[in-house]
Amino acid sequence: MLRKLIMLMMIGIIFFTVDNFSQKRDDVEAGNIGIGPQVGYQRSGDADAGRFMFGAVMRAKLSVAFGVEASINYRQDVYENWTVRTWPVMLSALFYPFPQFYAVAGGGWHHSTIDFDPGFQQADLADQTSNPFGWHIGGGAEVPLGESVRLFGDVRYVFLDYNFDDLDDIPLSEMESNFYVISVGIIFGFE
Repeated sequence: MLRKLIMLMMIGIIFFTVDNFSQKRDDVEAGNIGIGPQVGYQRSGDADAGRFMFGAVMRAKLSVAFGVEASINYRQDVYENWTVRTWPVMLSALFYPFPQFYAVAGGGWHHSTIDFDPGFQQADLADQTSNPFGWHIGGGAEVPLGESVRLFGDVRYVFLDYNFDDLDDIPLSEMESNFYVISVGIIFGFE
């Protein structure tokens, strides 16, 4: 049900942008900066279920076809006997081949903590923290809702390998930690 709702939202954004496609290419001029909240749905390969994530994003248009983005989010993955909590801090380049559509690529630092369940068979393992670096790629749409407000939605795939120390006794090294995230958000401040 959640996937269908997210897909309907993405389709709605795309149809709304097609309607607005006739706008001038320079509807957001270089030098404009915006900030706002974002929410997303993410799922890692081996996680027990998908989860919502939330955070904040800041975007700056450097030219009509190029922008940059900085974001911070909170996400968590629940596995059979442990939970991984992550605060990804990502920097991205945005390429606008069309006024409302963009491709995104970048990297990020993922401050990650693994918490073991109290009943886990190897209870002598202490919770651990790791700071892996991950790359991401994706695409999306950005729609003006007024002169200084923009709605965006995108899909990104993140390539990430957790590297926790001293965990050779459990199958954590074989855990699929790459994930995809579908995000929507509002940016305030563009003029």
